[in-house]
Amino acid sequence: MSEWSSAMFIDGLPATLEDLAHQALVNYGAYTSFRVENGAVRGLDLHLQRLDEAAVDLFGESPGQVEFRRLMALSAGGRDKAWMRVSLFSPEISHRNPSFVGRPRVMTVVSPAPPPLAARMRVTAVPHGRETPHLKHVATFGQTRVRRAARAAGFDDALFVDDKGYVSEGVTWNIGFLSGDTVIWPQAPMLAGVAQALVDGGLPAVGLSSERRPVRLADLHSFDGAFICNSATPVCPVSAIDSTV
Repeated sequence: MSEWSSAMFIDGLPATLEDLAHQALVNYGAYTSFRVENGAVRGLDLHLQRLDEAAVDLFGESPGQVEFRRLMALSAGGRDKAWMRVSLFSPEISHRNPSFVGRPRVMTVVSPAPPPLAARMRVTAVPHGRETPHLKHVATFGQTRVRRAARAAGFDDALFVDDKGYVSEGVTWNIGFLSGDTVIWPQAPMLAGVAQALVDGGLPAVGLSSERRPVRLADLHSFDGAFICNSATPVCPVSAIDSTV
């Protein structure tokens, strides 16, 4: 089957040049993204909750989950396999005049689904933390710069740590550590990932448990393994973090 072109919509209508110009010039907003498979989405309720909470946090009002669902279905256009990004923005907000409070507009982008990040990953620990880490926001300059530097150094990606060596998250993913029959999720400022929540919720069914606690780089040698997860890469083993294999 041939690949199809991406499509962008604003509140259900084809995006205009004016809409996209504002998006290019004003870097204020939030989004979520996910894979559509067989016309369905894993963890859709969690993606909707993320959008709802981000809308209230950043704009003071949300279009509501019923409207999000309507716009997603409209944008999918009957496709049963795709990648979708749903973004929130407001043309009323600019760098000079950021005070608008009200319902944001909704941009949906539908494109062919991307492959997973990797089959295995070798990452490097980097002192970094995302701005407003609990939000999946559009200010991604820092993440892109860190990933670019990691790959230039020969790694697949970067793992964020604070100035005391405590692990938080990766550039666009969460990390879990294996200790016997327990998955350890780092306890730190980070984005609560949808894939992370789905993996965590499924652990009891395979005889595993989980806990959240602070994880230091100095602790890495004590774990049996590690993996990353996000919506594009449901799970991927980490083969090494710097020199720790």
